[in-house]
Amino acid sequence: MSTFEIKDKFYLNGEPFQIISGGIHYFRVVPEYWKDRLEKIKALGCNTVETYVAWNVHEPKKGEFHFEGMADLKKFITLAQELGLWVIVRPSPYICAEWEFGGFPGWLLAEDGMRLRSSYGPYLDHVREYYKKLFEILTPLQITRGGPILMFQIENEYGAYGDDGDYLESLKQMMLENGAEVQFITSDGPWGDYLSCGKVEGVLQSANFGSKAKEQFAVLKKHIGNRPLMCMEFWVGWFDSWGDIHHVEDGIQHAKDLNDILEQGSVNIYMAHGGTNFGFMNGANYYDVLTPDVTSYDYDALLTEDGQITPKYRMFQEVIRKFRELPEVNFTTEIKRMEYGRLPVADKVGLMEVLEDISTPVENHYPLPMEKLGQNYGYILYRSELVRDKEMESIRLFGANDRAKCYLDGKEIATLYDRELLAEKKLEEKVHGDCLDILMENMGRVNYGARMEQQHKGIKDAVVINGHQHYKWKHYPLSLENTEKIPFGKGWTEGLPAFYKFVLETEETGDTFLDFEGFGKGCVFVNGFNIGRYWEIGPQKRLYIPGPLLKAGKNDIIVFETEGKAAEYISLCREP
Repeated sequence: MSTFEIKDKFYLNGEPFQIISGGIHYFRVVPEYWKDRLEKIKALGCNTVETYVAWNVHEPKKGEFHFEGMADLKKFITLAQELGLWVIVRPSPYICAEWEFGGFPGWLLAEDGMRLRSSYGPYLDHVREYYKKLFEILTPLQITRGGPILMFQIENEYGAYGDDGDYLESLKQMMLENGAEVQFITSDGPWGDYLSCGKVEGVLQSANFGSKAKEQFAVLKKHIGNRPLMCMEFWVGWFDSWGDIHHVEDGIQHAKDLNDILEQGSVNIYMAHGGTNFGFMNGANYYDVLTPDVTSYDYDALLTEDGQITPKYRMFQEVIRKFRELPEVNFTTEIKRMEYGRLPVADKVGLMEVLEDISTPVENHYPLPMEKLGQNYGYILYRSELVRDKEMESIRLFGANDRAKCYLDGKEIATLYDRELLAEKKLEEKVHGDCLDILMENMGRVNYGARMEQQHKGIKDAVVINGHQHYKWKHYPLSLENTEKIPFGKGWTEGLPAFYKFVLETEETGDTFLDFEGFGKGCVFVNGFNIGRYWEIGPQKRLYIPGPLLKAGKNDIIVFETEGKAAEYISLCREP
């Protein structure tokens, strides 16, 4: 049986051990490609792989647990062990990770008064029930029981959020109660009082940073003394948000910093491979304005979004070569990029025409947010008949997130996004009508900072028309998990939200990239799998389609377009 200890250094089986780890999130990669990515991490020179565990992946609905397919955490960890890699698991209830809601399941917000990342009893009860299921997977995979897991992290960058030491201790005790036997670790930025606020008694602290390694380690050493230095997140790139630029980092400088790190301690490269925010699982940040992340989590990592080796990978490999012998690795998964060309629109149908086919309405006197309706992601349409206020001059939504498309009798009257939802919208001219529709989109819950408890999506409080509240609403949840039920051919109205169907027929499958030029905003489904969002404002202009999502023969691609913009075709390209 192997042993792993933390003393003045890391010790594996009694011998000094330098952790050289690469970060991969299993939930951002299709399972068919896990082995390829892990082999490439091993070939880089890593002896360890690190992954977060996303709570919302494993318990999407309260009490409904998933550990299969892309959520098969056991398979991912076991595969790493088969390839000779050790594993660091960060099973925090909160992970940040630019992932929707920082990994929290949206249903937590269905409870009034919910307080996150603290000693609030109802929150801890949910964590406790989740950990009981999660550690049934993790406990047998620890190094103490013949598995590859070396360490568990307690929470994540907690010092940047709060100072509730009792909360961190509670998480530690929950892990122990569920069979945790390996070493614990925390990670925080080495700035201000983050390390002090994120400290747990008897637990090794590590630091997260992307530059100035010698300076950062000097700060960390003041906190931990004669204990091993580790950078748990060595940021080698950055994430992109809609309307921003695509971030590209200096690989040469990062290679120098990697060398400085390895001269003093251990490292986890964040990200070695970023992957993709499939579905509606991108996170968002909120400082002065809302900045939702794009679908790609390429991160300018060592491996591209589709797993291609980059020049930065080669630079890092040469640095690592100085500290350990590189293993010979044969890549066993055949992966190729394909160009399928243009696909014309095969069919289309309007959202309003199929609303009753794909959603069951819920009536309530007041507008309700998604979470109160048992919905976590996607869109929701609010519909109400105007009886006394048929002439509209203004509209305002209270407690609304994140983006509203407003229609009166099927004609768009306003689009409100983020800060625009905080003020009354004066219409350019008075409009008359009987039926008001408001299509709300959850753009991705904030994954970092103090706004996380205000992430109810849809309309939480009120709709105010001409200065007074309006009541009696029908709610149409649109998580779009049932695209197979869309009855194409029922009608289509120009300029309104609609579904567009494309058909790819092929005998050869491979990775490809969907160019959505000519479309405005929405999401795409490939054989029923949600590959993510698109938005014409960029910077992302193509969506990655992994080859395993395609099949020989006929493939259906459905584009849900909310802006009423549509081209006559999409293109499936070889390059991102």
